Amino acid sequence: MSEEQDQTDRTLEPSSKRLDDARAEGHVPRSRDLVHLFVVGSAAAAFTWAGGGIASASRTLMASGLRFDAATAMQPGRMTERLGQAGIEGVLAVAPALGALVLAAFAAPLLIGGWLFVPSVVTPRLERLDLSAGFGRLFSSQSLVGLGKTMLLSLLLAVVGTSYILSHVDEFASLASDAPGSASAHLFAMVLSAFALLALTLAAVAAIDVPWQIYHYRKSLRMTVQEARQEERELQGDPRLKQQVRKIQREMARRRMMAAVPNADVIVTNPSHFAVALRYREDRHRAPMVVAKGMDAVAQRIREIGRENGVPQLEAPPLARALYQHVDVGDEVPAALYTAVAQVLAYVFQLRRHAQGEAPRPKEPTDIEVPEGLDPLAPRATA
Repeated sequence: MSEEQDQTDRTLEPSSKRLDDARAEGHVPRSRDLVHLFVVGSAAAAFTWAGGGIASASRTLMASGLRFDAATAMQPGRMTERLGQAGIEGVLAVAPALGALVLAAFAAPLLIGGWLFVPSVVTPRLERLDLSAGFGRLFSSQSLVGLGKTMLLSLLLAVVGTSYILSHVDEFASLASDAPGSASAHLFAMVLSAFALLALTLAAVAAIDVPWQIYHYRKSLRMTVQEARQEERELQGDPRLKQQVRKIQREMARRRMMAAVPNADVIVTNPSHFAVALRYREDRHRAPMVVAKGMDAVAQRIREIGRENGVPQLEAPPLARALYQHVDVGDEVPAALYTAVAQVLAYVFQLRRHAQGEAPRPKEPTDIEVPEGLDPLAPRATA
């Protein structure tokens, strides 16, 4: 597939994940023209703010540098020392302006891309030494477009600068006849005007370049429909895999449930459609607990396991349906069903005493009722 066809297929805007992944790899929008604007604008602002101090320090430095005695002139070591001291004083004089320029150069890229540190970007890689790949990047369409933009910007700045110089030729010529103090002030004002004009030119260019860089950045990260679907599956999981996991989880839960049936006290049945196994330990439970429940085939399996392990079974259709509908496995019986469940447990405990020869065989309860509204198959009362 050609690059043009690939771009045509990328019709969807980049997702948040795609943007985050690109940022993690060091790919964020940047505008060189914005950096140029900040550097030139900061230079103009810095020289406006600290220009007086720089000019005063420069005059003092020049005066002290041109004033020395015969002994100093005859000793090269002392002249070197004076030159070093003058250099330090000169750097200190322009340090505020230089600091502003450095700060602007670091701050400008953060405006549209934010702070970003990706160690992998600066980590040495052998593939970067590949000359063929390097030439490919050098002569790529993106590099050629960048070179063309830089040449156009340079030409524009040259035209603006030349126009400014030509329009102020007389003022530059008049500086020679002015007093040194006024000439310096006038020259400083003209330089600041030139910086301001260049900053305005760069601002116009940056106003075009910044939106273009953001648009081009998001365009390069656009997604195809297939990529969007793949990302959705990665985020939410493959539906088939999730279904398989849920199936396995249900099977494990069913096995745990069936393993609890032999320890139940009683199994309440419907008699065939529903089966609910109850267990009650007075020293552990506040109320009887449902340890297993099921419908149809699962209910049949619960009854089979109960018979194999001698768990009593009691046919109480309304109670079985109510327990199946309103109580989850592992939960205690709600207070509304205490009376009905108590009748079942009383019957079970009497059966145990009968099995031990301590009491006659109890009569199986057949009229266990549940409160209105709990049996899902009971007819609703009409007003």
